[in-house]
Amino acid sequence: MNVKAFFLTLWFVICTSSVVAQGFAGLGQSVDGYALPKPDKVFTFPDDHGAHPDYRIEWWYLTAILNDDDGQNYGVQWTLFRTSLDPDGTSQVWMGNAGITTPAEHFTGERLARGGIGQAGVTTEPFAAWIDDWGMVSKAGVGDPLDTLELTATLPNASYTLDLNANGPMIFHGDNGYSVKSNSGQASHYYSQPFYQVRGTLNLPIGDVAVSGLGWLDREWSSQPLDADQLGWDWFSLHFDSGERLMGFGLRDANGQSFSYASWITADGDVTPSNDLRITPLRWANIADRVVPVDWRLELPSQSLDITTKALNDDSWQSTLFPYWEGPVFATGSHQGRGYLEMTGY
Repeated sequence: MNVKAFFLTLWFVICTSSVVAQGFAGLGQSVDGYALPKPDKVFTFPDDHGAHPDYRIEWWYLTAILNDDDGQNYGVQWTLFRTSLDPDGTSQVWMGNAGITTPAEHFTGERLARGGIGQAGVTTEPFAAWIDDWGMVSKAGVGDPLDTLELTATLPNASYTLDLNANGPMIFHGDNGYSVKSNSGQASHYYSQPFYQVRGTLNLPIGDVAVSGLGWLDREWSSQPLDADQLGWDWFSLHFDSGERLMGFGLRDANGQSFSYASWITADGDVTPSNDLRITPLRWANIADRVVPVDWRLELPSQSLDITTKALNDDSWQSTLFPYWEGPVFATGSHQGRGYLEMTGY
């Protein structure tokens, strides 16, 4: 690790050390003075594609499930996190995580930055999110800025450049974008663009690989998205062969209980919110000195869904400042499909 990276890592840990004991990565910390999500928010674009510095935590998070001309499967992840260190939003820190997953390898990258010096940030007109040389940049000439994106990241021993084109509407989770995360009422503002067609190139140690597939962008911000005793989550974004899609999560507390929610998305973009999602781990693997569930059963009775998901690569571990599991999964059962799974707190 070079001196700059070491300093930024140390500084980030010091700045956040008071919050990491409350919920995963400190997301259950009390939030006196910060803005809180409200159920009656009216979203305004492109402004809401940008940063909300009066909220404590925010992210721009994109996953893509891909294959090459021979049918080989791959996954790509790109995330930019923003954290406010004070309620007036004058002090910001940024963190970028990226990954590439193949059946045999998993590549991880991380960037850390201070706010206010141009090293990381988000603009809305034109839309661009970046940290160092990583970028999520709008290429849309008309329409919503997120309709057409270019995504780039450079990781140790690998990189990618992807072009994304949306062929469906944005999706608002929960109550018109007000997404409740616990029985105590913690919530976030949460919307997605789950209709991307993706093409591009993965630069791997074996050489350049042309890929295509499906992408999913999540936008979320809050000041306390978790209850203090919620230790982590299991989050799925799935594209089914029927054209339907599912966003579902379970948030685990210290007693082993899970608060769950699902958005069922039709091929035309209609959304049905559901609280009857059941997620059950089926197979566990030893990964990075942890035992992590990698195959799951998902049941959503209101949509006659009963599927099993299997990981492309069990060892899809992101060895970052806040380590977690993130990788492509494939669904069989009542519905066939593919997508992404993120697991934290293991």
